[in-house]
Amino acid sequence: MPPKKVVQEEKIPLGRPGNSLKSGIVGLANVGKSTLFQAITKCTLGNPANFPYATIDPEEARVIVPDARFDWLVEKYKPKSQVPANLTVYDIAGLTRGSSTGAGLGNAFLSHIRAVDAIFQVVRCFDDAEIIHVEGDVNPTRDLDIISEELRLKDIEFVEKALENQKKKTRMGGQSLELKKAKQEQDTIEKILAWLQDGKDVRKGDWTPKEVEVINPLFLLTAKPVVYLVNLSERDFVRKKNKHLPKIAEWIKENAAGDPIIPISVSYEERLTRFETEDGSRSGFGTEA
Repeated sequence: MPPKKVVQEEKIPLGRPGNSLKSGIVGLANVGKSTLFQAITKCTLGNPANFPYATIDPEEARVIVPDARFDWLVEKYKPKSQVPANLTVYDIAGLTRGSSTGAGLGNAFLSHIRAVDAIFQVVRCFDDAEIIHVEGDVNPTRDLDIISEELRLKDIEFVEKALENQKKKTRMGGQSLELKKAKQEQDTIEKILAWLQDGKDVRKGDWTPKEVEVINPLFLLTAKPVVYLVNLSERDFVRKKNKHLPKIAEWIKENAAGDPIIPISVSYEERLTRFETEDGSRSGFGTEA
């Protein structure tokens, strides 16, 4: 008798799939978030300034995502209407040590991050005596630790409240199937809490499809995909060297394995945007008309 085929459960991704997503630019104060926001959205919203909390309420702009495949299909089939993928980008105010407990304007800022689908985390790697660093000096791995810890601590606080509410449901009882489902959800929430308390981000867990169904409605900060944008000086960006890059790569390997790292120079991008030709010849994000 032939062995039974093993049917593998289909993996369900964390988050909200779609072709119209929201991404937040996140980081400590004075790392280049607002300038980057203006550069990639080609708008004048945002408030680049040399003091903490220059941005309070998040700015937003929608940009069309360049896609050569989409352009090819449009050229070939010439449809009456075109609906390209787009990305809504939010310039979120700078976090600080203690944001998870309300330091600065932390609770408001963290709630803004909860509303997005993905995170662009900007890390400062440039030295400039004229631009204040909220921690006193440039130390990217320390800054990464601060942001990572603040997001995780806020998730722990949120999951603890969710667990408390879930326990109330299970204590109320009910029909056997409903009670069984409530207990399964409670088990999942307890597993999420233990994972976070162990210092690990939710997106790095190996979750079953049923567990993902519990995780997604929680909109956890550490469940969101992260792209690390390493903000270099123009000089370091051009010569492709910076003393902090190896340490950042090691930090990502140890704490966020698999997450992409993109070295950029926000000041360089900002200059390119200013001098861009009127016909839009430079490739990249384009603000939707």
